[in-house]
Amino acid sequence: MSVRRRLTIYLVAVHLVFFVVTLLLYREQPIVVVSVEIFLVASVIGGTILIERALQPLDYARRFHELLQDQNYAARLQQAPNDELAGIVSLFNGMLEALYQERLTLGEQRGFLDRLLEATPSAVVAFDFDGRISLINASAMSLLGLARPEGKTLADWQQGNGEFDTHLDAAGRLRTVDMLAQLDALPLGESRLLSDSDGRRYRCQRSHFFDRGFARHFLLIEELTEELESSEKATYEKLVRVLAHEVNNTVAATGSVLDSLLFYQPQLAPADSLDFSTAIDAVKRRNASLGEFIERFTRVVKMPAAEPVATDVREMMEGIVQLYREPCRSRGIRIAWLRCDDVPAQALDRNLMEQALLNIVKNAMEAVAVTMQETGKADGHINLELTRDANRIRLSVIDSGDRLGEVPAGQIFTPFFTTKKGGQGIGLLFVREVLNRHDFPYRLASTGQGETRFDIWFS
Repeated sequence: MSVRRRLTIYLVAVHLVFFVVTLLLYREQPIVVVSVEIFLVASVIGGTILIERALQPLDYARRFHELLQDQNYAARLQQAPNDELAGIVSLFNGMLEALYQERLTLGEQRGFLDRLLEATPSAVVAFDFDGRISLINASAMSLLGLARPEGKTLADWQQGNGEFDTHLDAAGRLRTVDMLAQLDALPLGESRLLSDSDGRRYRCQRSHFFDRGFARHFLLIEELTEELESSEKATYEKLVRVLAHEVNNTVAATGSVLDSLLFYQPQLAPADSLDFSTAIDAVKRRNASLGEFIERFTRVVKMPAAEPVATDVREMMEGIVQLYREPCRSRGIRIAWLRCDDVPAQALDRNLMEQALLNIVKNAMEAVAVTMQETGKADGHINLELTRDANRIRLSVIDSGDRLGEVPAGQIFTPFFTTKKGGQGIGLLFVREVLNRHDFPYRLASTGQGETRFDIWFS
């Protein structure tokens, strides 16, 4: 029973008792009784009015509570007609206005945050209190290759319970699983440089924010591949230019001195002349070799800009296969097409791309030969694939020389890195530069089945 009803019953009951008493005295003093009855009626009416006004703040509080429950912060309570309640109504209306403005500000900030997250190139993944993905922006979806990730943990993909983007192939799914495992193991508050199986590198940070008094984690992932490659390129270009300048000056001066020394050969005794000329020729050959050595480095630095023209990729690869067929046959290596789809001509600089593909096939042949020598196998293979799938054209060189099994993905295309004994680390550096200038995605990695695979996507 409400307070209003209880007060009303009390007021009526008290006055009813007095009314009955006055009725009993009506015969003795009728005029007094009538006066008392009129007074009692007026008292009941006045008391009812006072109760209504006394309980009016409770009505305002109830209506205020209803507005809060409905989250109708734009509504306002009607101003009370008396001064006593004006302050309460103004207080309630002020609170509603403050809540409305705060909600409006939060909505604008949330809208701005949503647009910012969608526009930022950095990948952002936020988790709920149980470590499940509650928010993920477009950059993270594209980078990780996930489908419908909300409500799942990072470990779900490692356990085979997560969904992948339909465009991901088997290698792309393995890359995603490996990347998610590294992100899942990232400690709170730390920023680390991670790399995936394609050799791309990322700066990743796990942090947290408080929601309703409890901590929620989020990940920031920023791809640094292009930035780091640009920094590396600028560094080795400067290094190569300095080396080339010093070496070329030395080679030119040394060559001139050696030619001048040969002028004195006829003045020597016949027994000494032959040794003298032999020694001079040996030094000249070494001098020339040093010049050629530094020239291979400067060729990467001074590479001309790509001039793309429509090129038949299959015909270009056929020429490379014919060139290496005999060297491969003499080593017991089979080189052949495993699959060759009919693909349209691609816009590329034929001279640069042909040199890059020559390097790739040459590296494959040498890797297979070394593996055969180490394992004692009598044969090996280099398989070529030119495929068209989902509007993408891929050229693959697959060899049985598994030389990258234990090499970190991020180290493969590092300048001057090589797995060949006596290698200079220039070939893959040149290949990377050519593919980057064409904006062709590429991947070099071990298949995990005793083979190495180099993929290039043209479109």
